[in-house]
Amino acid sequence: MGRVTSNSTKMNNNIEMKNSETYLSELKEIRKMMEESSRFLSLSGLSGVLVGIIALVGAYIIGQFVYADPAAQAVIVTHGSFTTAIIIAVVVLVLSLLTVILLTYRRAKKAGKKIWNRGSKLMLLNLAIPLVTGGLLIIIFIRNDIVEIIAPGCLIFYGLALINAAKFTRQEIFWLGIFEVSLGLLAALFSSLGLIFWAIGFGVLHIIYGIVMYFRYEYNTKE
Repeated sequence: MGRVTSNSTKMNNNIEMKNSETYLSELKEIRKMMEESSRFLSLSGLSGVLVGIIALVGAYIIGQFVYADPAAQAVIVTHGSFTTAIIIAVVVLVLSLLTVILLTYRRAKKAGKKIWNRGSKLMLLNLAIPLVTGGLLIIIFIRNDIVEIIAPGCLIFYGLALINAAKFTRQEIFWLGIFEVSLGLLAALFSSLGLIFWAIGFGVLHIIYGIVMYFRYEYNTKE
């Protein structure tokens, strides 16, 4: 009789353990679904690489117009060269945005996911607030002929935007933002090297970030 009771107790314990494991598995699945609904996970790593290359090409072209003597890292010399640099920077921005949108859309479609969902809306909102604020501040400084703020301002506010938006997408975005802010502070300390720091931040770091994202989430994965 004692053996029967013991066996019955073991069976009950096993059933309870299986039920607990099932509940935990279900809770994890629900949590995962909730996280995915509030996070945008379809960012393309290849777009990061291409954006970095576009930024490096843009920085090189700007350097030909901005610096009279690249070796001496002279400041902007004419109003015309400054205007040309701004136009090139805008072109780089537009091309970068188009690249990110197109490649991210392609990746989301391939994975059977919507590009415009709650996660992407939250990410874009939190990204836009620091970016718009920084952009307006930089425009104000430019109107007052304070051009040294452009490179550090772009890097710092872009980095803050990434940090702010990271909670709604991949964690790698957070660390990219930290590096961008750090480079922005260095660019503020060494204003004559602003274009070089800009090229590193928007060019080199984006290429590294894109490669990491691609091999971590896209290469040989079903996601």
